[in-house]
Amino acid sequence: MTRRLDKFYQKLEEIVKTGKTPLVIESSEGAYLTIKGRKKLNFCSSHYLGLSTEPRIIKAAKDALDLYGTGTGYRTLAGTHKLHVQLEDALARFKKAEAAIVLTGGYMANMTAIQTIIGKEDIVISDELNHASIIDAVRLSQVKNKFIYKHRDAEDLEKQLQEAEKLAKTPKSDGELPIVLIVTDGVFSMDGDLAPLPDIVRLAKKYEVLTMVDDAHGEGVLGKGGRGIVDHFNLHGQIDIELGTLSKAFSVMGGFITGKKVLIDFYKQKSRQFLFSNALTIPDTAALLEGVKILEEGDALVKKLWDNTKYLKSEFKKLGFDTGHSETPITPIMMPNEEVAREFSKRLFEEDVFATPIVFPMVAKDKARIRVIPSASHSKKDLDFGIKAFKKVAKELKII
Repeated sequence: MTRRLDKFYQKLEEIVKTGKTPLVIESSEGAYLTIKGRKKLNFCSSHYLGLSTEPRIIKAAKDALDLYGTGTGYRTLAGTHKLHVQLEDALARFKKAEAAIVLTGGYMANMTAIQTIIGKEDIVISDELNHASIIDAVRLSQVKNKFIYKHRDAEDLEKQLQEAEKLAKTPKSDGELPIVLIVTDGVFSMDGDLAPLPDIVRLAKKYEVLTMVDDAHGEGVLGKGGRGIVDHFNLHGQIDIELGTLSKAFSVMGGFITGKKVLIDFYKQKSRQFLFSNALTIPDTAALLEGVKILEEGDALVKKLWDNTKYLKSEFKKLGFDTGHSETPITPIMMPNEEVAREFSKRLFEEDVFATPIVFPMVAKDKARIRVIPSASHSKKDLDFGIKAFKKVAKELKII
């Protein structure tokens, strides 16, 4: 190996040494999971409804595996199975939208949603705390005119829209006027707060621009029967692009976009992420179809999730923890600094509670926290076990 390559790999090695290696899970991910042979309370995964261990979903995957096998292919060649079509129809119906497109992940869905319709001469206006997948999708589009508005600040959003409107009056090189897109998370994953969607819709109508919401943490959580933030605010048909994930509340994998049929058809014909990657596997698709059926049948799991959320937050606040401004099951337990956050998580692990620290660059350096996410699979006894561990560790570290 050349000296130049030696230096390259040495540099990588130095960086890797300072990084974090993920813990390996040795069991299913229900209310508890097993790590290093020991049972831990699962207090940090986003399987909100506990569907990862749901017998109906497991059976649906097994049955489809027996019937159709595993593999698929490119959706545009030999990869579109009837189960994919059924899933897209089911998701569109569930979300009260005209049509849906399913991709292999929420990250891929964000890439598709933005890159396919936004070009270099268009305009994007983005919340400052949007998820990394949105940021990367905007970068991939190579759009030159990007505006960032203060987090959840409708007044600042309007200021950015006014600036964008000036640019939007100048035709692009093809003679068309620029597209302007407002994009936001629905639920912000680090703080659990909601996008001010009614204000965004009002401003979008006023300035005649497109809207997009990434509702990854709202699916199965917000709205009637877990239909998401658009349903929560009763704004059906008023958001142009609604994006969701299938790996959180649905507990499988994949991402999807819903919207007007003509937009979804355009994505299916032009999205590079759709055209040049494999479709979801057969068992994944069958499992997701069963998950949608379960949510359509009733909201018992969603209610259980919210009952657990309210109880957990109430108990944490009684103990004196700062849980930020969360409006969802995502419950940040704010820490004095990053070192304390890491030590707190380490000691929780010793108490058989698995809750990871969230530190820079995932959040700002002065915003370290332990992010707790309850699920519908937790019993009150489970929650009490976790709360007791948090109390013990917090007293040892003199946080409360």
